[in-house]
Amino acid sequence: MRYNEKELQALSRQPAELAAELGMRGPKKGSVVKRRLVKLVVNFLFYFRTDEAEPVGALLLEHCRVTQEEPSGFSISFIEDPERKYHFECCSEEQCQEWMGALRQASYEFMRRSLIFYRNEIQKMTGKVGMGHRRGWCLRAGTHVSPSTTQDPLEQFGISEEARFQLSGLKA
Repeated sequence: MRYNEKELQALSRQPAELAAELGMRGPKKGSVVKRRLVKLVVNFLFYFRTDEAEPVGALLLEHCRVTQEEPSGFSISFIEDPERKYHFECCSEEQCQEWMGALRQASYEFMRRSLIFYRNEIQKMTGKVGMGHRRGWCLRAGTHVSPSTTQDPLEQFGISEEARFQLSGLKA
């Protein structure tokens, strides 16, 4: 996946959905647990040395699996390479559960499924079919819709159209 390093650093400075100092061990054999400031921003998990402002690295939380490894620890592995695991140690079982829940809900795929679910629930409650907006046309009525009045709901999560196309091109 392509990314712009400056944009990624700017994203790492955004307010976090969740942040804490956790023990972290990378996927390399023989790596040791190190204290890292871990910060969840949209669908990226940034990790920092505790005394530095710039991230050491970032994990894009797409096509990944979050698994509880022990009562207060979890791991993140990726579907295309399940043997490559990042391990995290929390201070308590409650903190571990909080992180696992937040990480599982951070992916674009989860947000997309939630959006579809809530659209369907609104349709059931109101009896109205939602308006699908693509390329400035209202799919239901066949009329042109001004782009200024149409806002993609995923943009509020910082997911641009370009990023969605890049993510959809990944092989599972």
